[in-house]
Amino acid sequence: MTNARPTTSHRRRHVARKPLAAGLGAVGVLAGAWYATATPTTITAAAAPRLAAVTNTTVNLAAKFPYLSAGYNNTREWTHTTTAVAPNGTLRVAWPASDGVHVTPLTAAGKRSGADTVVKGAKEVGGLVAHNDGFALLTRVSDTNKWKETAAALIRYKNGTQAFRTKLTGTASHDTAPLLDGRLTWNGTKYGTYFVVHGAGGFADGHFGDKLSYVSAKGAKLTGGWSWGCSHNEGIALHAETTGAFTSLCFDDWRSGLFVSTGIGAPDNAPAVQREQCWAGYCGGTFAGRAGDLVKSSAGRYATAFASRGAASADRNPDDASGRGWTVKPKTSTHQVAVAFLKNRDTPAGKPVYLTSAAGTENVNVHIAPYGKDRLLVSWESLKNAKCSAGTCTGTFTGTHLRLIDWNGALKTPDKVVQARISGDIATLKDGSLTWAYAPVTPSYASALTGASPTTTTLKVARLKP
Repeated sequence: MTNARPTTSHRRRHVARKPLAAGLGAVGVLAGAWYATATPTTITAAAAPRLAAVTNTTVNLAAKFPYLSAGYNNTREWTHTTTAVAPNGTLRVAWPASDGVHVTPLTAAGKRSGADTVVKGAKEVGGLVAHNDGFALLTRVSDTNKWKETAAALIRYKNGTQAFRTKLTGTASHDTAPLLDGRLTWNGTKYGTYFVVHGAGGFADGHFGDKLSYVSAKGAKLTGGWSWGCSHNEGIALHAETTGAFTSLCFDDWRSGLFVSTGIGAPDNAPAVQREQCWAGYCGGTFAGRAGDLVKSSAGRYATAFASRGAASADRNPDDASGRGWTVKPKTSTHQVAVAFLKNRDTPAGKPVYLTSAAGTENVNVHIAPYGKDRLLVSWESLKNAKCSAGTCTGTFTGTHLRLIDWNGALKTPDKVVQARISGDIATLKDGSLTWAYAPVTPSYASALTGASPTTTTLKVARLKP
């Protein structure tokens, strides 16, 4: 494993959760489709697999859930929630509140089965793994450091009692975690934790990068991973593997794009999945909430979906003596829905496939999940009459889209617009059904989020059966 270390020439500031609000004036919109869409736009009725109806269960909450977060340029984003399924089929849903992170236990049918476990002092849902006897939560907790910022921590609960609380950043490693934008995975033996870090001393003092740490079932830190990778990391995806390094992706602002970081952090030779204009938040939100989905097929291929502005040009930055910096000019002002594939855990498979093309429509909150044996469900929210500035857009919400594609990106069903929102991680049940929790509100992307988030005291638990 090679650590990717920043040089003194890397002086870009990281714009985190709540940057200064930027003007959201309109810019010129490119006309016409600049890419090939995912094959046929029409499907015969006999050949079309039908998407089932999304069913919902209402869960009352014990505290107020602030369901919106301010992203780059204060764009509106869903506050990260995670739905996870235990081996016995029961569910857990993690969501933040003023008194900590709540983990709500649910039956396999999505109904509440007991009182919440409240993880006191926890600040963010970075990831959740459900176990038969409890859960593991990647979160942030208080810490003492030069920046007075929180630390990343993995917290395990068994039968309602905390089993361990392992801090993953600290004084010894010269890092903090003021935000996570993280992923937590479990392979049955160990956890993989992948999250954003802030240098607090040492070679990376003051810089933002990412860290991947492995933790044992008993909370011990294990070898592997890296202390400093993508810099700055604008989006994270992670998939657990039975053996070897967990498969990982990152959006890197310095190299400008989406990269395969599996086993190597993000040094100069990390394979590029797609070049994007990423610096200072310009590609922030390409993964929903900067935490992406990474799906593996039975044949060992991978798929991820993201919001993309593409690359009209991509060139090395001549002013960067390290040779690592890139300058990318986007093709569109609005984000389109892209799906990228990997041949294996290390190698991209061709160019991404684009599922949308309307130049005046912004697409956000992109997710991908397995659907049955050989198909993929891609979802996103669309905004018409988009007005864009500094890489972020506002517009009028027009619906949550669901589409089925195959493992080549080919269209299998036309879009289905549904009332359910996908505002967090999706869990796959034993029968292949997909389930997730979301705030039962109609999105609004007409303006930036200023002030406190609105709250809800209910969640909907959605289910989609193949």
